[in-house]
Amino acid sequence: MPKGGIDSGYAWARLTASVLLSVAGGVGMWSLVVVLPVVQTDLGITRADISFAYTMNTLGFCAGGILLGRVVDLRGIVPTAILSVFLMAAGFAGAAYAPSLGLFAAAQALLGFGCAATFAPLVADVSHWFEKRRGVAMGIASSGNYIAGTVWPPLIELAMRDHGWRDTFLVIAGLAFVVMIPLALFLRRPPPFHSEPVQTAAAVPLRSVGLSPNVLQALLAVAGIACCVAMSMPQVHIVAYCTDLGYGTAPGATMLSLMFGFGVISRIGSGWIADRVGGVVTMLLGSVLQTIALVFYLLSNELVSLYVISALFGLFQGGLVPSYALIMRENSRPQEAGVRVGIAVSVTLIGMALGGWMGGVLFDATGSYRAAFINGIAWNVVTVLIGWWLLARQGRQRPVAA
Repeated sequence: MPKGGIDSGYAWARLTASVLLSVAGGVGMWSLVVVLPVVQTDLGITRADISFAYTMNTLGFCAGGILLGRVVDLRGIVPTAILSVFLMAAGFAGAAYAPSLGLFAAAQALLGFGCAATFAPLVADVSHWFEKRRGVAMGIASSGNYIAGTVWPPLIELAMRDHGWRDTFLVIAGLAFVVMIPLALFLRRPPPFHSEPVQTAAAVPLRSVGLSPNVLQALLAVAGIACCVAMSMPQVHIVAYCTDLGYGTAPGATMLSLMFGFGVISRIGSGWIADRVGGVVTMLLGSVLQTIALVFYLLSNELVSLYVISALFGLFQGGLVPSYALIMRENSRPQEAGVRVGIAVSVTLIGMALGGWMGGVLFDATGSYRAAFINGIAWNVVTVLIGWWLLARQGRQRPVAA
């Protein structure tokens, strides 16, 4: 393989830059989770109202992942990532100056759309640079979003405590230009398949499930939405949950950070597993374990147990979303990777948006989060059943050459 090609040292350096870019852009997704109860009080709105703002953020992220994924296929990752910086800065600034829920939610939608370029499109771009370790590489690339969830919540909580959430948002808007544009420019080299045919001594086996890409895409969309309705309950509401229990926002932010820290381990470990058994098995394993973790939340709300359960939740569910990307990559053409992976990953944000909103509604209706956790478990069962069915189909297919 030529220097700087697939599985080369440059590929790993590019992966490192991609992860750093994803960590920086991930602030657009996780900032609202930390400031959610404070913004609710500041704007004088209900928990369901502020959950709607989160829904707009995630729907923007979903649309951005798909549309910007297509832009990556056509124009490359660099102009797409630079565009995302401007959109993110506008979203943070708009939210900081928003006097009402409507304008705040609109700014969150713009912010989500912009930061989407630093997740699924980046994962798709990374997939072109690896063959032998593609699962691990895609898992590492997708972990940038979870590293962001580990790093940013405590920093935002600290800055918000000293300077308020509005000034904190304005500072983040300025930092996006300083940090993200140089990282984006490092990714200028086009993917290998754009300049040379990909040939290896031995073809890489694909784990086919015997479905057309469009049918598989639709099925994974249902599974992704269902799993992320369940996933959103702890991720979106853990800070508010701890506040309601009397523990304050700081423990909730720490639990969120702990959740995503173990999620990073899960994503990399799941990539390692996927390289050996494939994306379908990895998906099924993650969905079963996520169900178990949600049951744990129903069993105890003591402070220490919540720390432990949050860590387990991150460890159990972290590999789920990257498994959808890998399944789609294993069953589609590389020239379609940006839009296919973008759809597979981004539609899961519909589940996050729906689940985040449903959690707020169920809390307002019942006065607790117990019904919301039960709702998440029910949705997660759908993902488990789809995983079992795909695994059964995969077992009846013969491997095909890449």
